[in-house]
Amino acid sequence: MERTRRPAPYPRLVAALAAAVLTAGGLVAAAQTARAADADIARNGGFESGLTGWSCTAGSGAVVTTPVHSGSGALKGTPAGSDNAKCSQTLTVKPDSAYTLSSWVRGGYVYLGASGTGTTDVSTWTQSASDWQKLTTSFRTGPSTTSVTVYTHGWYGTPAYYADDLTLVGPGGTPEQPPAVPTGLRAGTVTSTSVALSWAPVTGATGYTVYRGGTRALDVSGTSATVTGLSPATAYSFQVAATNATGASTLSPAVTATTSAPGGGGGGGADLPAHALVGYLHSSFANGSGYTRMADVPASWDVINLAFGEPTSVTSGDIRFSLCPVAECPNVESAAEFKAAIKAKQAAGKKVLISIGGANGQVQLSTTAARDAFVSSVSKIIDEYGLDGLDIDFEGHSLSLNTGDTDFRNPTTPVVVNLISAIKTLKAKYGADFVLTMAPETFFVQLGYQFYGSGPWGGQDPRAGSYLPVIHALRDDLTLLHVQDYNSGPIMGLDNQYHSMGGADFHIAMTDMLLTGFPVAGDTTKVFPALRPDQVAIGLPASTQAGNGHTSPAEVNKTLNCLTKKTDCGSYQTHGTWPALRGLMTWSINWDRFNQWEFSRNFDAYFG
Repeated sequence: MERTRRPAPYPRLVAALAAAVLTAGGLVAAAQTARAADADIARNGGFESGLTGWSCTAGSGAVVTTPVHSGSGALKGTPAGSDNAKCSQTLTVKPDSAYTLSSWVRGGYVYLGASGTGTTDVSTWTQSASDWQKLTTSFRTGPSTTSVTVYTHGWYGTPAYYADDLTLVGPGGTPEQPPAVPTGLRAGTVTSTSVALSWAPVTGATGYTVYRGGTRALDVSGTSATVTGLSPATAYSFQVAATNATGASTLSPAVTATTSAPGGGGGGGADLPAHALVGYLHSSFANGSGYTRMADVPASWDVINLAFGEPTSVTSGDIRFSLCPVAECPNVESAAEFKAAIKAKQAAGKKVLISIGGANGQVQLSTTAARDAFVSSVSKIIDEYGLDGLDIDFEGHSLSLNTGDTDFRNPTTPVVVNLISAIKTLKAKYGADFVLTMAPETFFVQLGYQFYGSGPWGGQDPRAGSYLPVIHALRDDLTLLHVQDYNSGPIMGLDNQYHSMGGADFHIAMTDMLLTGFPVAGDTTKVFPALRPDQVAIGLPASTQAGNGHTSPAEVNKTLNCLTKKTDCGSYQTHGTWPALRGLMTWSINWDRFNQWEFSRNFDAYFG
């Protein structure tokens, strides 16, 4: 079944081309002739210095050495999904002045334009250029305009385009200055190996550089970063500089943070092993895998999620849990035996959680009454069975975003806002040791790289990326995120290529997105920050019967080798190496037993 609807490109394409033709026709009469004293004020228009000075949406731009119009480099823009591969730069100009914008282009649909002119924004385009073709347009700035943005882009769903030797000829404005020094630098979540930092945005900055002990540590585009690879129980000093095309600011005042002792981290479960195995136990039903008693769960499993707590109705928020009926599960234990087995697991260092939702348990906290009922009923289950925390496995239509809810950092949709509030209340009630895990599908997380909610035109599936605001709001309370890398359609990775489930490539690409962060719906001003590696486990089916996308042990091992050792990565290039990756999750313990414990035995063999 098609899970998201791509906007119909052709009617929009015809309309856009018709408008562009009219615009281009008007430009001929309005074109201004550049004065002899004018100069080319574009920065790196020949792309001889890579993408310096340029910003491309969703990582869609790259500099190639062939084909080029002149010199050694040219821009290659690759549209994908809802992204048109727009590459742009903002330039300082003089008010009430004439400018001529030109570029050599080739490939499919290629657009060249300028926005923020203060008069009429302009663009020109070519439908097809099998060889280099020059595009030119002109404009006059408004009486108070001091900067304009020049850009080039392709068209949705069309092949890559190329651009080279882009110029903007006209009088130069006041030279751009390096940005001001960042303020408000502070340390957030601290673990034994990482420190999360944030600071206030700086006007005119296009990026930031974080320094550790006076040495450059990493470059980021947003106002937060997590410095990893630190030693436990050690004090570190951090500073940050703001950057733009002209240079960097001086360093900010330093902030000091001390990493925690080994085993620390955000969320409960600080005493989990460095590499943990998570599994779901069919406690309220059997299905074809058969019922497994709690006491019979092998010691390999570090986190046991009880499947499932389900609502009395979709919108009630009233969650109930009971053991599998004897008629369905003849070997089910008594409630007393079940509770005793939980205590025995906990005495052995295991965590037992109640998992809410699942494929059949739709939960929509659309009202504050439902929110409060959720908190009350989940608390009752946790208290009755003496559980360590909560797993959120909302699937189907439990989460979706209302039209106009476009920023994952500030959600407004009631079902999202109320869920966040409910979990925070539970966390506050049970304290620092409360274990919180989540098991979303890729549709609700990684698909957010391309699509978020109903999208700019409406018509997209409003569930796309809808878990992102929940994960982001609770990242400091989150013990583990284990996205279900199964029952998934192809998903675009950070390489702007589609990846399909069933092999190491899919798990590598999907996990790299969580550990690297990504712009949501291609918007580089709305970047979902990376999670810590100790917060991330990879979700897989335990057998071919458990779900689509079963991955063989050999491919699982390749995945772990790539992400933790940067070997066996295949064609995908990860954005880092994460030895502290927490581990694996599977659906389910029952299906693993059905499959002769292949999944858990492979995990034990790999991590020793």
